[in-house]
Amino acid sequence: MEKREAILKEIVPPPIPTNTILITKYGAKGDSLTDSKPAFDKALRVCRDRKGGKIIVPPGIYILNGPIHLVDNTCIELQKGAKLVFGTNPDNYLPVVPTSWEGTFLYNYSPLIYAYKVNNVSLIGEGTIDGNGKEGFSKWYDLQKPAQQLSRNMNHKGIPLKDRLFGKGHYLRPQLIQFYDCRNILIEGITIANSPFWCVHFLQSENITARKVKFDAFNKNNDGFDPEYSKNILIEDIDFNNADDNVAVKAGRDHEGRATAISSENIIVRNSRFKGLHGLVIGSEMSAGVQNIFVENCTYGGYCKRGIYLKSNPDRGGFIKDIYINDVAFGDVEDAIFITSYYHGEGKGFETDIRNIFLENLSFKNASNAGLVIQGYPTKRVTDVYLTNVKIDSCSTALSLSNTQNIVLNDVMIGKQISIPSAAK
Repeated sequence: MEKREAILKEIVPPPIPTNTILITKYGAKGDSLTDSKPAFDKALRVCRDRKGGKIIVPPGIYILNGPIHLVDNTCIELQKGAKLVFGTNPDNYLPVVPTSWEGTFLYNYSPLIYAYKVNNVSLIGEGTIDGNGKEGFSKWYDLQKPAQQLSRNMNHKGIPLKDRLFGKGHYLRPQLIQFYDCRNILIEGITIANSPFWCVHFLQSENITARKVKFDAFNKNNDGFDPEYSKNILIEDIDFNNADDNVAVKAGRDHEGRATAISSENIIVRNSRFKGLHGLVIGSEMSAGVQNIFVENCTYGGYCKRGIYLKSNPDRGGFIKDIYINDVAFGDVEDAIFITSYYHGEGKGFETDIRNIFLENLSFKNASNAGLVIQGYPTKRVTDVYLTNVKIDSCSTALSLSNTQNIVLNDVMIGKQISIPSAAK
């Protein structure tokens, strides 16, 4: 497709610096005991002073009691057998930094690896980044509700960003890796494990390549990749294994998302293995709009609750359009394809425009609940959804279509294929 090829030409990985820095020469010890954060801070200062550098982390277990803040023109190479394990004392992730939490901009604890307004950054190698979430921030899940609701109220009321101060006394878990307002990003080869919240958050960033990444993330809200207000992204050859969404494309929540009006667009996911809660998700925070998403030549590495899941509600507004999903296979799921404008059965006043969804050459072994569900809204129907050569071997409910228009099925088989009709006896 010409549109996809044009997008691919815009995605160019950053150059890897030739100036190398061995982290152990700055005091880091891979002994699983020594705090190596001071060594990383020193190495990153050297990279900044030298206008770039590649920090090499040899095999070993490196404890970091605090975040890594990336700088321009920097690469961290985790060699095979190298593991970064982050400490669990929340105070080490203060002071608060500009970030976003479930679609609302605010100040919060620093993400464990954080890049803010930087260009040309890479995380590469065959090592592991372990957020140590199970022993740390993940325990805040049951405490987050007051701060979560406060952030949403601030969003709806347009409270100035400078007054959205979270951190000590609040319980919003930080992301494991976040790139905020960055350009030219590469993540390649590494394993990402045990995140406190979302694993990799691309926020208001562009020109991103993520390839050959492995996930091993089973805590609450351990999404794999969350592109938000971001564009020109290639995600390929990924082994997902997440307790939550594998890829969740977002674009801001409610009032703030509509006001920001930076759509997430031009995202390609290909040649990957889905495993976890949901495979490809758009929403539910997508108020600035999502468009030009391509998912192709993917299969499954294990169970997913839902294969393809597009979700919004009438608090969001915005649009989901020009979505192209082809040559994707799933095994056992609860729902094969689920598109809803009424997520959680809530919201009013800002219906989402969902249209131009193209699903071709998809297969599912078994959907324990439903094959194809499309739920529009009475005042804004889901329109122009095209399914071609879609096969679901078995399911409980084949079709559930409400408030829809122009749903086109070509060569769709749900259940056992029926051959010639039987003759009267």
